[in-house]
Amino acid sequence: MTRILLGVPAALLALASCAGASSPPPSAGVTAPPAAPREVIVRESARPTRKELVRRILPHNVRLQISEGDKVRRTASGVVVGAERDGDGVVAWVVTNAHAVVMDDLASPVLRVLVDRKADAVAHVGEVVATGQVPDLDLALVRVPGLDLPAAELADEAELELGEDVVVAASPFGRALSLSGGMVSQVEWDPQTRRPRMVKTDAPIGYGASGGGIFSLETGRLLAIVEGYRTAQVDFAVQKESYSFDVPMPGETFAAPSTKVRQFLQAKGFARLLERSLPGEGGVAHAAGR
Repeated sequence: MTRILLGVPAALLALASCAGASSPPPSAGVTAPPAAPREVIVRESARPTRKELVRRILPHNVRLQISEGDKVRRTASGVVVGAERDGDGVVAWVVTNAHAVVMDDLASPVLRVLVDRKADAVAHVGEVVATGQVPDLDLALVRVPGLDLPAAELADEAELELGEDVVVAASPFGRALSLSGGMVSQVEWDPQTRRPRMVKTDAPIGYGASGGGIFSLETGRLLAIVEGYRTAQVDFAVQKESYSFDVPMPGETFAAPSTKVRQFLQAKGFARLLERSLPGEGGVAHAAGR
């Protein structure tokens, strides 16, 4: 809070304060002592704290579960990008990865969208209404009747800067929503369109985080949708037995930028939602669920 005094210099103020009540009134043509200064309080708008921004971001995120019978076949993450009301009530529109909602290999799959409420979770049945072509456009849109959550606001291209602080909200391994922090480690620009086509972050994620949101800690807006991560294969031997496993490489979590999300929604006939949306060998592993 900044205080600004509007008035006269301090020396004149001191002289003015010496004038008593018994002083004779000023004669004609003599200027009266200046009035006491007024204090004006200028209130600066407080910037949201990190915790406050995270609280705003959390309600935009859900986890997805594809089941067949009583078995969970796959898990993934998603972000609400639109909210509407129709004749049947409220409807939420969730963006996730196309590779995460492939169900052609299942006989009777059910797609559930879960919202975690501390000790429990509320489940809604979702329907895939649009998908992109993997790997160029690894996005899918899910319609979820009865899900009442606020829509995330998509970030502008100008916000995609190296070093931008971010938080990733996702549900790795099918568990409840979790957060990881980092920064934008790379932005790949299309030389023809001059628009971003891929984003990387050094924020760590886990298997099942595909479709999770990468949000700016400056504005709280959605910067990108997680697609997967690059791994390094590590081999070692123990008592003549060989073991091998993949390790996520720092800075190699890649994602579809908000520009792609906009283009995807427009191309699939859902542009209206944008108006409402407030050491070893290297490999690539999608962050889809089991």
